[in-house]
Amino acid sequence: MVNTLIIQKRKPLSISAQAAATVLAIVAAVAVPQFFHWLGIVSGAGKAPGVAFSPMHLPIILVGFLAGPYAGLISGLLGPVVAHYMSGMPNAMQLPFMMVELAGYGLSAGLLRSIRLPLVAKTLVALITGRLFRMIACVIAFYLLGNEKMRPLGIWMSIPRVLPGIVLQLVLIPLIVFRVENRGKADL
Repeated sequence: MVNTLIIQKRKPLSISAQAAATVLAIVAAVAVPQFFHWLGIVSGAGKAPGVAFSPMHLPIILVGFLAGPYAGLISGLLGPVVAHYMSGMPNAMQLPFMMVELAGYGLSAGLLRSIRLPLVAKTLVALITGRLFRMIACVIAFYLLGNEKMRPLGIWMSIPRVLPGIVLQLVLIPLIVFRVENRGKADL
């Protein structure tokens, strides 16, 4: 069963396929969070579902695994910017940190794409790497730029609040990547 979650090394996608995947990931990085925010409004939970499930992370990590590091990096940088200008989320103070974090997710997922590891392990490494990118950005903001609102350890302190999203990503991303990478193959 473990061997079913190992992706074989595949040839890179064409530039046009990577560009299309990047655009699709950016659109999803704007649209998917809106569903969770709508769910929060309807349920009376406010912003809690959007925070808990970290819905913007899912398409960025997916595009990294499916289309490579360039698509992941660009989607991670531009997704939050487009979302900010279309919906106001993330807010202006969080925007640069979200860009760095999501770029870390997308880049690391793309770099892990051809590594022979179980997809769950690759997803976990990508999740840790994105958080490390954000922590480095917070360290720079706090110590070098004097931004006292961005505490470096805040990213690790927030993990209990985003645990549902981490679990969702650890389950959905490997399943989706496995399904997409193995589409067209006969089920044996």
